[in-house]
Amino acid sequence: MTFPLDSIPSRGPKVQAIFSAIARRYDLANHLLSAGLDFSWRRLAGEIVRKWEAARVLDVATGSGDLAQTIRARCPQALVVGADFCQPMLVTAARKGLPLLVAADALCLPFEDGSFDAVTVAFGLRNMESWPDALREMGRVLRPGGHVLVLDFSVPPPPLRWIYRPYLHFVLPRLAALLTGEKAAYDYLGDSIEKFPQSAQMCDLIENAGFSGAVCQPLSGGIVSLYTAERCDPRAGRNG
Repeated sequence: MTFPLDSIPSRGPKVQAIFSAIARRYDLANHLLSAGLDFSWRRLAGEIVRKWEAARVLDVATGSGDLAQTIRARCPQALVVGADFCQPMLVTAARKGLPLLVAADALCLPFEDGSFDAVTVAFGLRNMESWPDALREMGRVLRPGGHVLVLDFSVPPPPLRWIYRPYLHFVLPRLAALLTGEKAAYDYLGDSIEKFPQSAQMCDLIENAGFSGAVCQPLSGGIVSLYTAERCDPRAGRNG
């Protein structure tokens, strides 16, 4: 199975520009700015996917491919596809040896209905133009009974919130500027985290998109949240 790394859709030009600018040093910045916690977050996500025994996994907004790579390591029998609409990120993912990559907008995925057993998205849903539309599109390519996993930043409760917010809005952008030369990208990061639905609100958003049993698991004191849910069977509840 092969996919082209061209014909990138025109949606989200601002997000495309941001991630294209930081692609070269994206991984280094993530590891340093999270103090290495990002490794443990992805390991947990990979372990959850392993327990689902998914044979076909789609990692949406795969970026540099770290989560897809983690899932491949924990699910060696699974077919893992990474999709992203930022070509410089896909180039980085390809250099890591990920064999199945596709340039695609998460709001218009080039896959048939029910193509996958699990869909994952790490730190990507927050950047999409429409969270409900993106979740519905993920549901469309999932088979009934398949699973979705969303991993993303969140704002922790007090007292950690009192420390985290100054770090997020003032310290992190300046450190990131030293690492990547792109302070504006990390100013955007803080603003996007503040606006992103969290906890029960995100669970409701997921379930309204056609999933059931949405669960939120706060990680690292709540600076990150991991959400899982099951794709509803659209035939369930029909009469006759």
